[in-house]
Amino acid sequence: MVQIPFIPKSHAPFFVVWPVVWIVRLLYKVRVLGADRIPAAGGALLVANHLSYMDVVVLQLACSRPIRFVGHEAFPRQSWFFRIVYKLSGTIPVSPSNALETVRRVSKALKSGELVLLFPEGGISRTGQLMKLERGFEVMARKAGVPVLPVAHDGLWGSMFSFSDNKYLLKAPRLMRTAVCVAWGEPIPADQAEAPVVRQALLDLGCEAFEQRPQLKRNLGGEVVRRLGRAPGRLVIVDRTTGRRELKAGQFFAAAAALSRHIRKTVPEARVGVVLPPGAGASIANLAVLCAGKVPVNFNFTAGRSAAESSLRMSGVKTVISADAVRSKVPAFPWPERTLDLAATIKEIGGKRALLPWLLAAWMLPNQLLPWLLGVPRYGDRAEAALLFTSGSSGEPKGVALTHRNILANCWQFSTLSIFPTNAVMLSCLPVFHSFGFTVNMWYPLLRGCRSIAVPSPLDTKKIIDAIREEEVTVMVGAPTFMRPIYKKAETADLRSLQVLVSGAEKMPMDLYEGFLEKFHLEMMQGYGMTEASPGTNVNQPDPHLATDTASEQYGKRLGSVGRMVAGMTARVLHPETKDELPFGETGVIAFRGANMFEGYLDDPKKTAEVFHNGWYITGDLGRFDEDGFLFIEGRLSRFSKIAGEMVPHGTVEQKLIEAFALEQAEGYALVVMGVPDPGKGEQLVLLTADDAVTEASVKEKLTAAGVPNLWIPRLVHRVEQIPVLGTGKLDLKGCKDLAAEAAKAAAGA
Repeated sequence: MVQIPFIPKSHAPFFVVWPVVWIVRLLYKVRVLGADRIPAAGGALLVANHLSYMDVVVLQLACSRPIRFVGHEAFPRQSWFFRIVYKLSGTIPVSPSNALETVRRVSKALKSGELVLLFPEGGISRTGQLMKLERGFEVMARKAGVPVLPVAHDGLWGSMFSFSDNKYLLKAPRLMRTAVCVAWGEPIPADQAEAPVVRQALLDLGCEAFEQRPQLKRNLGGEVVRRLGRAPGRLVIVDRTTGRRELKAGQFFAAAAALSRHIRKTVPEARVGVVLPPGAGASIANLAVLCAGKVPVNFNFTAGRSAAESSLRMSGVKTVISADAVRSKVPAFPWPERTLDLAATIKEIGGKRALLPWLLAAWMLPNQLLPWLLGVPRYGDRAEAALLFTSGSSGEPKGVALTHRNILANCWQFSTLSIFPTNAVMLSCLPVFHSFGFTVNMWYPLLRGCRSIAVPSPLDTKKIIDAIREEEVTVMVGAPTFMRPIYKKAETADLRSLQVLVSGAEKMPMDLYEGFLEKFHLEMMQGYGMTEASPGTNVNQPDPHLATDTASEQYGKRLGSVGRMVAGMTARVLHPETKDELPFGETGVIAFRGANMFEGYLDDPKKTAEVFHNGWYITGDLGRFDEDGFLFIEGRLSRFSKIAGEMVPHGTVEQKLIEAFALEQAEGYALVVMGVPDPGKGEQLVLLTADDAVTEASVKEKLTAAGVPNLWIPRLVHRVEQIPVLGTGKLDLKGCKDLAAEAAKAAAGA
């Protein structure tokens, strides 16, 4: 971190620079990383991400040398204001329609020893993400024989000069100075500065700059309380668990505050369990636990008794907040001796009388004082804020300790996306023990100010359809397993208010995508994430519209991909075995880094070491990035079998079988391919199916006719009543593997 000059050197005259710098200093608090990487002399081509109209001023403020800017030549033609700005600042006008002249002008300035700033995206990003890099800068750098210096900045998206909320300028200015971080990278020689290399450098620097956000150091509970106190009359949640109940921000705060005082006095343990469906009760309980200085642990009550017992033991939880109705429905859960009924506990501590002082405080006191009244510390940063357990789809559950920084980072990352605006009405039906239900369905609406419509189960299709229609839901997130019944049972008018449908947790089936598009004129946006990422890493979003005559076309989505990475994240594609970085475009194991990535599994340094490599989290998923930054997931490493030295993808074989037998996985999975040990070939494929028509003979016949390699054809077909699925909608890989192993053992014995 370096001290930036009070008045930076610039090509513009002093009388122009001085007032502009003062205005920028009033609006932004600029911090600089890596300023020593700026060449002391000589030409260099600066390439930066482009998030707002203030980028050029902020970057000049963060640079010790004068910068020559590059701008579209159409602007001075259209406006006298830009003619003056271009003239005074020495901006180089360029034309996208005359590439040779553009290269000549920029190269001339570079050869004369100047720093020239170029935005290789070609225009301001209208999605908040790094767009495709146009390759013109490669030619400019090589022709001039100068290095390319990448520089990324963070913090300007969301300001009134960016395209956040799908509009320029027409946004309320922020009351406090915006923290902006500028991160300079190492110079890249001209002969090595290809678009994929520079793109990777910009992502790495963007991740580094994002980590400096002061908001990430704050306390999650305190941030939610402040947001609730800002507008106590705002409708926060509509709970449709039993009947319909509206809860406003002030009421929500009062209930959580009173309960938090009780928890602080009566629970000595560091962690408190929560076993509740999505709704007002679960949200209040989680906030109350956090404000009491404890860590909420939302248990998966659908995972089975042994997994629940393991989770309770690992977490050290002795007190669980639940409801008598939930206890009666899941008697197999190993309820601890101290299990509190939420409604009864609130009555016990005084009911409405206990809530009234806090309700008055929400209405009468400044919202900044409310966390202090509750004793919530200002900073949380890297302290544990939540403990979730992985679904156990491929093994025993692991404790994922998420910090305040992790959850706040992911919420800030989602706030940059156009699909989750402040006026969104979000359906919250995913289980709170599911990472997406926990962060995006619960914490994000509370922090962002969206309205949440709670339905207790993603399997209750009728309640979900009714909620979407009656509450005019605009955003829904879920797994394809949960969405397919909605597609089949809903009428066109039922989903008329729905604007965004995000699919995650499993691969999006194309027939479901096409079905929603044809029937409801609604395009599903595929996303990607994992518990360890708090959980979101990638998501598609609608293509932004052209904002001005000079704006270039941009893309927010790409069919078949899981979208671009959210802001502040970077990635690598590694060789599955050596973990060496692979060349651009090749398929390998995806590894992530970012403020939203967890720091390790609970009390398990061995498993933590297995998933981290030089600070990068290894997802275990195989994928590749295209030149526009979209991620394509090709399969899971554990879902490949090495047979006679060849890697056989289970997902590809499954898709071939579904096509060959014309199967429709309407109410669940019709089949799944698993690999089990084989003494002769290393592994063999076992096909689990719930369809009587799928037999060993028919499988061989149809796959052979479809041109599938002989090595890929399952030799063993095992009939099951139902393919195991987890409560989150994901395939239960562990359950499937156990069934396949038993089938193989039985076949060998026979």
